[in-house]
Amino acid sequence: MDLLLIGGASGSGKSVALAALEDSGYYAVSNLPVTQLAGLLAHLKGARVKRVAIGLDAKTGAGLAGLPAAIDSARDDGWTVRFVYLDAKTDTLVKRFSETRRRHPFSSKERTLTEAIEFERRVFDDVRSLAYRIDTSDLSAGALRSWIKDFGSVDPSKLSLLFQSFGYKHGVPLDADLVFDVRCLPNPYYEPELAMLSGRETPVIAYLEKHLEVERMYRDIYHFIASWLPDYARDNRNYLTVALGCTGGRHRSVYLVERLADAFAESYQVLIRHRELA
Repeated sequence: MDLLLIGGASGSGKSVALAALEDSGYYAVSNLPVTQLAGLLAHLKGARVKRVAIGLDAKTGAGLAGLPAAIDSARDDGWTVRFVYLDAKTDTLVKRFSETRRRHPFSSKERTLTEAIEFERRVFDDVRSLAYRIDTSDLSAGALRSWIKDFGSVDPSKLSLLFQSFGYKHGVPLDADLVFDVRCLPNPYYEPELAMLSGRETPVIAYLEKHLEVERMYRDIYHFIASWLPDYARDNRNYLTVALGCTGGRHRSVYLVERLADAFAESYQVLIRHRELA
């Protein structure tokens, strides 16, 4: 029985994520207080519902104070539990609320919008370490739906490796566990016939593979990840996000992510994200 909990910052895309999971066959529940989690799961177990996605309500009652114990209880009852925490940069959240003219759930006469966003983050402080984080700052709703569906499709009982490319000029992803900077490699962007292509296309691949330092970078990153993966697995992780960044996030990092994912797919569950291509 698969239970996927959704939490995080208001405006980060929680409703989009929950709708994507419902489209993927999950029984979806929005804004459920933690105190009601055990009762709902008991009911759904009796109804033989096998896949459940729940959007957590952090505002009512005691908030998220009982979440760790509730997760442990659900696991003892046979549920495989994953917790996804969605977040975005503060200026991105402010812009989204300004565009939609919605009121932030934690706003009040005493709190500005920015203060309400930071207050909500503090509500999640004690449980954020339990979660798999997704940074939605630079994602469209369509890209987030795709990423969430991919996440829901993997076997939650096994370690999943997620390789993500990004561009430093758009900021480092908030959800990365390991970050590798590959900006020192030759840049296809400065070749006029390659500038508008991506690292998945044959001319760019051929250009990069002509340079020995690209191969050396690939092997160093591969061996670092391979040597430390058993230790991450022993830490009871279900996922590890490895982010590779170049300047624009379209050529060098994309090429290396594709190559690393292909190499590790023989032994691990692998997911791929190209943030700037999305």
